[in-house]
Amino acid sequence: MMRPQLLKRLLVGAAVAALAGTPVAAGSTSAAVPVAAANASPEARADALIARMTLEEKAGQVSQQFVLGSAAPVEARVKAGQLGALLFVRDPAVVNRLQRMAVEETRLGIPLLFGYDVIHGFRTVFPVPLAMAATWNPDLVEQSQGVAAREARAAGIHWTFAPMLDLTRDPRWGRIVEGPGEDPYLASILARAQVRGFQGERIGEPGRVLAGPKHFLGYGASEGGRDYDSVNLSDTQLYNLYLPPFIAAIDAGAANVMSAYMELNDVPAVANDRLLNGLLREELGFDGFVVSDANAVRSLIPQHFTTDATDAAVRSIRAGNDMEMAMGTGAYDNLVAAVRDGKLEEAVLDRAVRRILIAKFRMGLFENPYVDASQTEAVLQTPDHRVLARQAAEQAMVLLQNRDGVLPLRRGAHQRVAVIGPMADSPLDTVGPWSFADKPEDTVTIFKGVKAKLEGAAQVETAPGLQLRRGTTSMFAIMRPMPPRWDAARAEAEYARALELARRSDLIILTIGEDFYMSGEQASRVSLSLPGEQQRLIDAVTALGKPVVMVMVNGRPLDIRKASTQVPAILEAWHPGSEGGAAVANVLYGDVNPGGKLPITWPRDAGQIPLYYAHNRTKDPATMGTRYWDEASTPLYPFGYGLSYTDFQFSDIAVDRAVVGVDGRVAVSVVVANTGARAGDETVQLYIHQRAGRATRPVRELKGFQRVALAPGERRTLTFTLGEAELKYWSGAERAWVVDPGAFDVWIGGDSRAELHTTFELR
Repeated sequence: MMRPQLLKRLLVGAAVAALAGTPVAAGSTSAAVPVAAANASPEARADALIARMTLEEKAGQVSQQFVLGSAAPVEARVKAGQLGALLFVRDPAVVNRLQRMAVEETRLGIPLLFGYDVIHGFRTVFPVPLAMAATWNPDLVEQSQGVAAREARAAGIHWTFAPMLDLTRDPRWGRIVEGPGEDPYLASILARAQVRGFQGERIGEPGRVLAGPKHFLGYGASEGGRDYDSVNLSDTQLYNLYLPPFIAAIDAGAANVMSAYMELNDVPAVANDRLLNGLLREELGFDGFVVSDANAVRSLIPQHFTTDATDAAVRSIRAGNDMEMAMGTGAYDNLVAAVRDGKLEEAVLDRAVRRILIAKFRMGLFENPYVDASQTEAVLQTPDHRVLARQAAEQAMVLLQNRDGVLPLRRGAHQRVAVIGPMADSPLDTVGPWSFADKPEDTVTIFKGVKAKLEGAAQVETAPGLQLRRGTTSMFAIMRPMPPRWDAARAEAEYARALELARRSDLIILTIGEDFYMSGEQASRVSLSLPGEQQRLIDAVTALGKPVVMVMVNGRPLDIRKASTQVPAILEAWHPGSEGGAAVANVLYGDVNPGGKLPITWPRDAGQIPLYYAHNRTKDPATMGTRYWDEASTPLYPFGYGLSYTDFQFSDIAVDRAVVGVDGRVAVSVVVANTGARAGDETVQLYIHQRAGRATRPVRELKGFQRVALAPGERRTLTFTLGEAELKYWSGAERAWVVDPGAFDVWIGGDSRAELHTTFELR
């Protein structure tokens, strides 16, 4: 039998064919107030609905609450219309139960938005975002996030808190694993791809979710790489480095933006009027809704920015933060009293509610609030999703070192293979941080991948050798408990067992890196050294004189200076996802030729940080590599770097015109050839430098790239176009985007050290 409240809503909706022309006082609860027709615009429907809402109902729409474990604690608030969104609910049955409470048991029947951290996959986990950036393949990135969206939507989720677009030049920062690396151009291309992957061609497209780019703005520049710490940036840095990925995401139609935790130039981002109302909305034209990060509004109190929760709520929503994400009681619970006490204008609350309701209307939630739970598992188990996850992991892998052509390995060349190290057979570490909806038993670990690859050709065994543990509890332990800690006796026994396995093996595949809990939020480090006793294990294994290949599983660059002298071949696998082990095996044994490129400069030592390729020349460019007397100033591996099992050659760089007007465009062409014996991928990278202008510009800036697959002996001519979008920069002196006339250098090659060079001039 149809519930009375739902029947009432259907009858009212059917009776109204158009918007009412009679004005109604804001907050009116009169049943005589008409609603907008279902075919009216989302904006018109939102306006009509707001006119019928009480203050309490409005405050509910701007409040989002965590659901960790049982949903019982939030049910009363849902039935009372006190919540507009929930997060971390992924059981479709629970989603539907809570949604029915909102739709059928509240006065206006406004559906809930269900959000989730769909960062790099849902049931099918793709490589971590930093690894996806290493693919330099926006089409693949878009497809991957499309799969993540389909799976999440099938579980009842409407909205993801991704992509994370915070650039960083400090790999000590734990959240580097979630982002695109250090370069604004690469990050912008990938931002656009991710938003399109999540949202599709339009908001509300079946099988898609709302994208929520984060964190606005500058979060990755925290002092000392310390999570949540203060950020101080000039406008020049803000506009030229940290803003471009968000511009790209907004241009792609992102429906939501998440504000950041930290203070930007002493004003917390969640209550920063210049940042949210000014830069985001007025300058960039963003018309979606802004959500805070978890408890960020209440955090204004310990930050000593506001006096109490009411002050925090008022200043945050007034600054343009529309929705509060809270664990439990939120500051926005005080908004009703604030309006009634004259501390907040109701129009400000209406503005935030309107933005949220428009998103719900655009998503089609009023017409289709429920998820078809009978189809969920079929979508989550789609075989093609796993195939794409494996391909993504293969393309993300970066071959850092391959002395004497040790790789690829040959199947059958070694009869006994040892896959050892703490990452060898760990599903949790294979998928990496920010993955909560997968099934660990379905993850292909490196051991499982190699064992399957060598089935019938070699005996493959594994041993962890040691256990990696953080000294403090990770926030991820809330979602995924840490495994039990080994006692001293077991630790020594496991170490001995791994060495014994290595001694009796013909080949050692050594997995080294950081575990699931060592990257992500609340996971910054003071050092980049290999955690635990991994260097001890490397020393012992390499001392055996056996063939050794090192596979890294990690979410940031690590200090491997010593290890790089001990092992001939190093493959950066990152946290490669559900099919990661199969991908590693395919790369190690040559079924796939690695073509990934580093999206971040790899330092030798933490003392070099910040270290990045797009630095300025300074007064004495000749000393750039010798700024320290106790260590080289150059990186261990440069930005854009990655080896292959074949060789590529660049030649015949040319511009279609030597002189171009400042509002014109110049085409740059180059010939790239595969001069080796294997098919392979090369990412052709174009860098520019402006020799003189209104400001000193970086020695090199990435302004174009193409990942191409070439057969042995194949040659291809590629063309890049440079125009205003690529040549402009933000001038602090002019407080505007400018293009300077003058001479420009252009380099094209396989990484940021590219040598093939030409020039052109703007007049």
